[in-house]
Amino acid sequence: MAKFRQNHERGSRKGFSGLFTRVLMFFGLAIVGFVYIYNAVSGEESNHNRGEDSSILGANIEPDSESDRDYIPAGSAGKLIHHDYYSLSYLEEYEVPEWVAYKLTAESLRAPNVPRNKRFTEDYAVKTKSARHKDYSHSGYTRGHMAPAGDMAFNKTAMKQTFFMSNMTPQISAFNGGIWRELEECVRDWAFDNDELYVVSGPIFTEKPRDYIGDNRVAVPQAFFKAILDNKGSEKKAIGYIMEHKKLTATIDKYAVSIDEIESVTGLDLFADVLSANEEQIESTFDSDKWELDKKRYKQRVNNWNNN
Repeated sequence: MAKFRQNHERGSRKGFSGLFTRVLMFFGLAIVGFVYIYNAVSGEESNHNRGEDSSILGANIEPDSESDRDYIPAGSAGKLIHHDYYSLSYLEEYEVPEWVAYKLTAESLRAPNVPRNKRFTEDYAVKTKSARHKDYSHSGYTRGHMAPAGDMAFNKTAMKQTFFMSNMTPQISAFNGGIWRELEECVRDWAFDNDELYVVSGPIFTEKPRDYIGDNRVAVPQAFFKAILDNKGSEKKAIGYIMEHKKLTATIDKYAVSIDEIESVTGLDLFADVLSANEEQIESTFDSDKWELDKKRYKQRVNNWNNN
């Protein structure tokens, strides 16, 4: 550049300098405009994206209408929130969901997976404001999904909504990436096997929380539950799991319980609107043999996932 300037007269340098400045200003304004438009589009955190074209952003699976959501537990203490593909009850006192419920189908799992979302966002459907991403930062706890991203990977809307902070609870890494991950993957196997399942997950506070994280004081649960119901086939069945919030090494079936036991611990009435017949028998008993486990996955959890 120094040599270039030496070969031109002063007047030429001035003209070039003015042109160069105008070009820089033009591109600077263009970049600012692009960034503004990009942020406006990608940063918009709407809880309902019904205007998005699901056929482009993933499988065109219709959301359940609110009137069809018979999988919602009764006896909730929190604020009921409906998203496109799942519902939850939000506990403002603890800044976590009381429960998250949805229907999981083999059809949705067969759909090609959209990319995993990268942003955790506040849930603006929670009028009192949900927990925030930074509440978990440097806390020693991960953001544990109650409705797993893997269950909602069939389109972009479903995936994005699983990253609302209202769907998160604090979980230690060895639990979130260990037995909770294994259980989530097992549930997807069972949905393939049974075509359709109802799933309800949530934290358990057996006593007043001992630990809180973040400026919003997000409560750390002592345990977690997951309840699964197969209500479609001729042989209706259900099973539940209660897992202490720590690194666990036993096989998943060791934590199996009846739906009644989860209801006793949580005070919820699960699947009351789904089961019309044989409710007492289905909820009071369970048979682990009817929910097959993957032995290789268990070994992977104990040998690898628990240690990550």
